[in-house]
Amino acid sequence: MSFEPWQWVMMGVGALLAGFSKTGIPGMGILFVAIFVNVLPVRQATGVVLPMLILGDLFAVALYRRHAQWSHLGRLLPATVAGVVLGWLVLRRLNDGQTARLVGLILLVMLAVHLWRKSRASAEAEVIGHAPRWFSALTGLLAGFATQVANAAGPVMSLYLLSMRLPKLEFLGTGAVFFMVINWFKVPFMLQLGMINRDTLLLNLWLAPAVVAGALLGRAVLGRINQRIFELTALLLTGLATIKLLFF
Repeated sequence: MSFEPWQWVMMGVGALLAGFSKTGIPGMGILFVAIFVNVLPVRQATGVVLPMLILGDLFAVALYRRHAQWSHLGRLLPATVAGVVLGWLVLRRLNDGQTARLVGLILLVMLAVHLWRKSRASAEAEVIGHAPRWFSALTGLLAGFATQVANAAGPVMSLYLLSMRLPKLEFLGTGAVFFMVINWFKVPFMLQLGMINRDTLLLNLWLAPAVVAGALLGRAVLGRINQRIFELTALLLTGLATIKLLFF
């Protein structure tokens, strides 16, 4: 694969954000996904992005795994596995535009559910870390589907973890372990679809230093971010991602 200088710059920035989103502000993950789908065809971009996510996962798990809330992982992962398989089946039949709009619709539904639960002001909503089982199962299914078709589960998980009102370290630790498991689970499906191949892996090698730099930068910045700002930023970026997927 050969690229123009501006494309290398864009991909370098995207790789930096990939690492930063894993250890700093999770919502920024959708920004680097958007960068890559504007430089590469969507299916090719999806194959390039996954190994970068896995590299970022290594740093996130190393830094935050002790803060992971395993009860949430137990609720989410079975449905997420089902969502990945469903996404693999659907991805064989949809084009890029249909895929993007479907993921955007998923995020719109998740935003609506999140705001609805937030407005209820019930005892259930006030308990940190509590959610009905149907909500966890729905989140897992949608996250698995979105991550398989477009590496876009980040906003779905952000909405779930925000709904649980987790402190930022528990937010990142739970997300880190979740994505480490799911991203490795996706690899055989991506290989079968031809979305990960020799050319995409070679590009990953060139971009790996930027991912590492972003992960280290995210760790340095996280301690300076207020919890309220952290939550609002993640929610805002999720909203922007929804608009981008649905209308652009």
